[in-house]
Amino acid sequence: MRTLFPPSYNWPVFALVAIIIRVVFFNISILSFIAILISIYEFSLLFESVGHIIPTRYLLGSFMCIQFFIGPTFAYNGLDKYQYFKYQMRIPESQYFAYAIPAVLFFIIGLHISAGKYKGEIVDRKGVELFVKKNPGLPYAFIVLGFFASIISGFFSSELAFVFYLLGSFKFIGLFLLVLGSKQIKVWPLVLVIGSIISSSLGSGMFHDLLTWIIFSAAVFGIKYKFTFKIKLIGLSSFIFIALTIQILKGSFRDLSGKKDLESFVNVYDQKNDEGGVFSFQSLALANVRINQGFIITNIISTVPDMVPFAHGEEMNEILESAIMPRFLDPNKLKAGDRGIFVKYSGIPVQEGTSMGLSSLGDAYVNYGTWGGVIFMFILGYFYSEILKVFQKTSAIYPVLILFVPLVFYYPIRPDCELQTILGHVVKSCFLIFVMIQVWKTKFLVNKREVAAS
Repeated sequence: MRTLFPPSYNWPVFALVAIIIRVVFFNISILSFIAILISIYEFSLLFESVGHIIPTRYLLGSFMCIQFFIGPTFAYNGLDKYQYFKYQMRIPESQYFAYAIPAVLFFIIGLHISAGKYKGEIVDRKGVELFVKKNPGLPYAFIVLGFFASIISGFFSSELAFVFYLLGSFKFIGLFLLVLGSKQIKVWPLVLVIGSIISSSLGSGMFHDLLTWIIFSAAVFGIKYKFTFKIKLIGLSSFIFIALTIQILKGSFRDLSGKKDLESFVNVYDQKNDEGGVFSFQSLALANVRINQGFIITNIISTVPDMVPFAHGEEMNEILESAIMPRFLDPNKLKAGDRGIFVKYSGIPVQEGTSMGLSSLGDAYVNYGTWGGVIFMFILGYFYSEILKVFQKTSAIYPVLILFVPLVFYYPIRPDCELQTILGHVVKSCFLIFVMIQVWKTKFLVNKREVAAS
């Protein structure tokens, strides 16, 4: 648990921040206050870790806090009245946090209980440098493969398209290899890879991949250049500005007809500014629903078991089967964005083309109730941690494997997605990496003696 409670953590500063928050926001309930403190603590661990590790555990915990603590806290403390009535919290604050706080806490504990010294998150820089030295063309091959896979993924059915979607992320692995394995930064690969994710995000109107890969890329650059506190603070401020801007504008941006690009995004920004300001209170209030996954949980709790009985593990069995079994062996397995299950357990009608998920917290509650759901969230966190430990163990032979951890977890850190899609991503990405290693064992193998001598 040293990763969750680092010996060097600055508790006096945390206590001072807690006092200031309590004084300034004295009207909030004790449960909202606790949710905010847990979130700040998790965010501070993530901030401090940048420059040392690839902070997968802290990212998983931080995204949980944003969508199940911060968004709901804002909603319960005044912003809910600005939301469309279907997106408002359906149960009292005390009832919601009685489930959400222990569920998220136990998930975070599960992530860290056997983490050791950041198992699966520490990069062997010497090993990576030696790998790139022995295979100087491979990072560029990964980048080319990533671009090619991204382009052709749309020409295949969903199962094959997902494989190419995963392969499309290899361009970031190639970039990470160039960053950590080269003495000087390679400008053009950096511009091409980051530019491609910006372009694809603008084209689709979906920005989560962009924000996630920015964080993972910042972590890798931090490991390379050992960012100072000042640099990290500037980076954090810039990221918050970008993320807020996207959250506020993406609804209007998606509604645009015609081509969606950077110019049209800037036009939406200017239009919003003319209408009262991009960062006006009303704009921020309306955007809160985009980080508030809690409203779905409140709908689930108000629906189950009063109107729909608990699934008692039946739905979870479908989820696990869907995650593990390929569709050609089970054509009737759950599909991504299955509206039937969502509507059944949340009671929220969903229009054609709209995608919403119960989330891992929602699926846990639907199947096992409040405390059963809390235990499930602990098991889920522990499962993710065990995957990271496998990467840590295997990286002793194949040091470059740690750089593939973001490929496995960049989708699971999204708490708003269906659990079957999240687990399916984990299973398929791990299988893809396993096959890659089995086929090119000698290529990825790095001798320990060579690393020690380098």
